[in-house]
Amino acid sequence: MKHNQVRQVLFPILAAFIWGTAFVAQDLCADAIGAFTFNAARYFIAVLALLVVILISDKMKKDKPVLSPAEKKAANKQLWIGGLCCGAALAIASNFQQAGLVAGTDAGKAGFITALYVVLVPVFGLFFKRKVNLPTWIAVMLSVVALYLLCIKGSFRLAAGDLLVLVCAVCFAVHILVIDRFSATCDGVKLSCVQFLFAALWSGVCIPFFEHVDAAALLSCALPLLYVGVFSCGVGYTLQILAQKGSNPTVVTILLSLESVFAVIAGAIILHQSMTPREYLGCVLMFLAVVLAQIPLPAKAARAESK
Repeated sequence: MKHNQVRQVLFPILAAFIWGTAFVAQDLCADAIGAFTFNAARYFIAVLALLVVILISDKMKKDKPVLSPAEKKAANKQLWIGGLCCGAALAIASNFQQAGLVAGTDAGKAGFITALYVVLVPVFGLFFKRKVNLPTWIAVMLSVVALYLLCIKGSFRLAAGDLLVLVCAVCFAVHILVIDRFSATCDGVKLSCVQFLFAALWSGVCIPFFEHVDAAALLSCALPLLYVGVFSCGVGYTLQILAQKGSNPTVVTILLSLESVFAVIAGAIILHQSMTPREYLGCVLMFLAVVLAQIPLPAKAARAESK
């Protein structure tokens, strides 16, 4: 397998694993601090972590590309515009998700509705002339069924909070497509850092209007915040951006939806929660969807899809 293919498959799976195992840390913070405080804190931590990575990486680079002042200005403009757009979509998505949970949507249903971006990404992509082949559409449908089995424990009924989470799913789909637009022209780590800077600012601006910051509560969440800030955000979302460079966003989305599988497995291993036959079936269907999405197309079909 070529280097790019390894990156496009392995990176989103690693991101999904990190996100799936981060639910424990997020749950620890949910009862202690508000959504905007939580998101602003974790995104700011991610900015600091990635700044360290960028500084070290820049010092270690031996063959730096020499750009003219005009080229530097154009590259920086792309980076800041991309970071602004990605950060806005990410902040709106994460805060609407948390608002839905506060409004009464249970975690399982919120996880399922959020993961509907796996359907929304290829649908929205059609408006940008991003064609999706039949095996990938089948994989998308399989993954939705798998997510339902993994996330929904009882009957599925829509409530007011569910609409807020649906807005979150739409914004996550937009986030993925915006990354698809800018990842080809921007440095992945720097784009990730700038998006977290804007996401932290968007979330931070809302704190005085909706929440009261309790310093003691914030300190009690220090370790979980460090984990979600450094790993779930700093590492996970950066892996997503690097994976999407030159990739089909729909296929990457299916791989990212493995998050629900890893969350269930992590709950069984770390929290000693028992897995039901329904959840085992969901895991199997999700892995089938991932395999189906990776089946290479014949050369003629691949050329037709890329047009």
